[in-house]
Amino acid sequence: MKRLPRGITLLETLITVAIFTIVVISVTTFIVQSYRANLFATEQAEAIKQAQRGVDTMVKEIRESSAAENGAYAVAAAADQTVIFYSDTDADELIERIRYSLEGTDLVRGVTEPSGWPATYDNPETTTVLSRYVRNGSTPIFYYYGSSYPTSQDPLPTPAAVEDIRLIRVHLQINVDPSRAPDSFTLISNSQLRNLKDNL
Repeated sequence: MKRLPRGITLLETLITVAIFTIVVISVTTFIVQSYRANLFATEQAEAIKQAQRGVDTMVKEIRESSAAENGAYAVAAAADQTVIFYSDTDADELIERIRYSLEGTDLVRGVTEPSGWPATYDNPETTTVLSRYVRNGSTPIFYYYGSSYPTSQDPLPTPAAVEDIRLIRVHLQINVDPSRAPDSFTLISNSQLRNLKDNL
């Protein structure tokens, strides 16, 4: 008697489908996690790049700060998360009022153009976001130093007396998602107020 070849049983089919499903799920999970990690790394790198450009702009403008068009002192306010000063940002020979401030997790730059004579700064402020994902929390963004710097490394207490400021340190912590590794990227830059420096 001739034996017919044995077919695949239902149990073998179920085991094959289960193994195939596990392999597909594992590969899909790996691909999705790799994609998310790559997307996060790209977003973090872009956020750091944007913050670096913002800090470069800020340092340049702080360095060039000078008396306002109406004769007001070069620095108007100096707090932990906000600094207001006067500087010619657009090379039009008029001194604008500049405000850098943390709003939520955005570092915002506000510019107010002077108008009239004697000059006033009553025009609407134009704002732009210089850096997103700033995670300083209660850690100050701005540190202020007087004429004793660098001999004295202690910053001035805030809000700082504006006439004592000779150097402003910018300290930003950038992180797209603080719940994920790596830790926040820290940017630190110093800017001397050239028009006010004495022994620096």
